Amino acid sequence: MKSRTRPLLLVVPALLLFTNPAQPADPSTVPPRTTLGISGSRFTLNGQPTFLRGASYYGALGAPDDFIRRDLDDLQRLGFNWIRVWATWASFSNNVAAVEADGAPREPFLGKLQQLVADCDRRGLVVDVSLSRGNGVTGPPRLQSHEAHRRAVATLVAALKPWRNWYLDLSNERNIRDQRHTSYEELRALRACARELAPGLLVTASFAGDFSRDDVRAYVDTVRVDFLTPHRPRNAASPAHTDAKTREWLGWMKELGRVLPVHHQEPFRRGFGGWEPKAEDFVVDLRGALSGGAAGWCFHNGDQRSAKDGAPRRSFDLRSQRLFDQLDTEERAAVELISKVK
Repeated sequence: MKSRTRPLLLVVPALLLFTNPAQPADPSTVPPRTTLGISGSRFTLNGQPTFLRGASYYGALGAPDDFIRRDLDDLQRLGFNWIRVWATWASFSNNVAAVEADGAPREPFLGKLQQLVADCDRRGLVVDVSLSRGNGVTGPPRLQSHEAHRRAVATLVAALKPWRNWYLDLSNERNIRDQRHTSYEELRALRACARELAPGLLVTASFAGDFSRDDVRAYVDTVRVDFLTPHRPRNAASPAHTDAKTREWLGWMKELGRVLPVHHQEPFRRGFGGWEPKAEDFVVDLRGALSGGAAGWCFHNGDQRSAKDGAPRRSFDLRSQRLFDQLDTEERAAVELISKVK
């Protein structure tokens, strides 16, 4: 018996060298669990019609892992099922962009984005990955040439190809006529690039303000996005009009013969301007999105523009405080009320 036992004692430590639990598995080798899709004017998760109820989480790539874990736990507890993360985020002298100004990969933040998408996949959450050409407010302008913008699309698609729980916003508020502007022709080419590299990936391009009929036609027929992402006006009258505006856009698309989901990706928020919405305003806006036939809605949040240091910065800066520790009293009330809206 002793002669048989000795070799075993020598083998076990050797095996431990190859099964060290401190070495995490490559997340890209784990089969995807969550698949985002579209059925008519609705989103689906793993084939089931699902309303996307999410939150802005822009600076996630600069947040400690523990902050992210705890924020995602709280979001899921409250019934949220998607987050919006920027791949070009840089604010308060902190550049956490996953791509360089020329669209090339930028580490360690691209790897952090991969890990976040993988974690959300495991949790059953959707990740909105947004690009912006920038206007100096959130870091220096970037992706200023079509080639750089195309490279950024290719970089993200290649890095996130193992997962099916994310979508791509090609250009945040692309209609604003400053350095953020991206023409319909450029968007069409970027959409074609993404489709060639990942045929099943859902792609959009967000719009600042309310769509005109011509805007809807261009998005549907020229760019051929998979869904519309309006950023409605940020004033006290806005929540009461969300139902009617959503119905209007769906009606125009029906006339065009191609009805896409309407996803309210970035509504009003606190800290933006003179109007400070109350908890009930968020609820009214969400109810309007639901009753109007929208496919998704976002609890938007960001820095306090009137404060010298921008604090609380909320999702715009997650380095020293997690999102839920930066929400004010009205926002805390809002997320609790939102969780009860069906």
